[in-house]
Amino acid sequence: MAFKKMHTVVAVVGIVGASVLAWWLQSPKSDIAGPAGVRPLGVEISQVKKLTLRDDAQAVGTLRSSQNIMLRPEVAGRVLALGFADGARVRAGQVLVQMDDTLQRAEVQQSLAQMSIAKANHKRNQELVAQNFVSQRSLEESSAALQVAEAQLGLSCARLERMRLIAPFNGVVGIRNVNVGDYVKDGADLINLENIGSLYVDYRLPERYQTKVAAGQVIEVKLDAFSGRMFKAKVEAVDPLIDANGRPIGVRAVLANTAGESVAAGGGVPVPSANRGVVLPSPQSLGCPTNTFDRTRTSAGGEQNGPLRPGMFARVTAVFAVKPNALVVPEEAIVPQGGKQFVIKAVEPSALPIATASGAASAPALPPDTQLVSQRVEVKLGIRRGGQVEITDGLTEGDTIVVAGQQRLQKDGSPLRVVELGRGPATAASGPASGAASAASAGNSASPAASASSSAGAASPAASR
Repeated sequence: MAFKKMHTVVAVVGIVGASVLAWWLQSPKSDIAGPAGVRPLGVEISQVKKLTLRDDAQAVGTLRSSQNIMLRPEVAGRVLALGFADGARVRAGQVLVQMDDTLQRAEVQQSLAQMSIAKANHKRNQELVAQNFVSQRSLEESSAALQVAEAQLGLSCARLERMRLIAPFNGVVGIRNVNVGDYVKDGADLINLENIGSLYVDYRLPERYQTKVAAGQVIEVKLDAFSGRMFKAKVEAVDPLIDANGRPIGVRAVLANTAGESVAAGGGVPVPSANRGVVLPSPQSLGCPTNTFDRTRTSAGGEQNGPLRPGMFARVTAVFAVKPNALVVPEEAIVPQGGKQFVIKAVEPSALPIATASGAASAPALPPDTQLVSQRVEVKLGIRRGGQVEITDGLTEGDTIVVAGQQRLQKDGSPLRVVELGRGPATAASGPASGAASAASAGNSASPAASASSSAGAASPAASR
């Protein structure tokens, strides 16, 4: 029993001894302990710099026409003529599709005849009432009949107007889905009209950018169809409603389509000769009043025919602000702790705040050749871009900070040993010693004659003997 206990004690002592030996062999030999056993800790350092940072956000969007419609007939009928060619540019007020309106024109003629009769009867009754040949009631009835005839004419003219489809704005037509002679139903898609003089860029951003997005901001747009080119757009509106699905906010910007080739006057492909022969008088030439739609029609926009097209995929960079002199540090220098952000500065021992008597008693003694010690500083962060973090408070330009090895720095005043990657350890805490070593090596390399003479002097006694 005593023999087994002895074996156990010997095994434990052996394991402890092996662990101590392994720790001693693996510990850096250049970390010379100070008077109180404090070892300099190897760290990597960097400088606080000033850079130009942009506060921006990335998003994807889609190009849309500033105005676009799908022309559809209000009534069923047969297509009599087409006033456009596929992909042609059209003007506001141009007749694009003319339906067969034979019946509607006959109704207008009938209404005009009835109104003419009503006018004549009303005028005759006015003369007879003036001569007291008819009663006032007959005059009132003829006036009402005239009003009915005018209303009937307006109704007939409205039916006639619905038999032609007119371009409400300048733009470019697409590819038609109808031919001359086709019978189309009401509401059928005939042709799309797009105003591409300027395009909308619709995109979405996370809701955290709600306070940063505002009308008038300039955004950068890249299109896969035009690699290597940059387009500028201006934010026009921000949707006040946040989508419950993902919580994004909708943003719309305006992009000018000005990079394309100029279009000749009257642009587009000529209308086929088969459609040119159909020239029908307008309803106004028949005596119909001017349509309200004709009076309110505008012809602004749509003159441009650039290379951009609705539906293109856009990569958007929303620029909120540009900071030309922002203080930045590498992201790995930030040490989060207790809901706050800290940075470890590498300062001279004399730069540390003067400790109290109790603090001085507990402060560890430093090696005599210590040049840099650690100092924990609370900072406030700003923009994060490309591995760099903006520091808005806590540091100044040129401060030396620790970017690697700060996990072992538990308290201020710890001696530091600067390690440069690729060059091996550069002992910042033992500067005088390294300077002396370099001076010695320089002295040795600078006096080869002295070393040769000393060796010759050492050999001469042997020769004399």
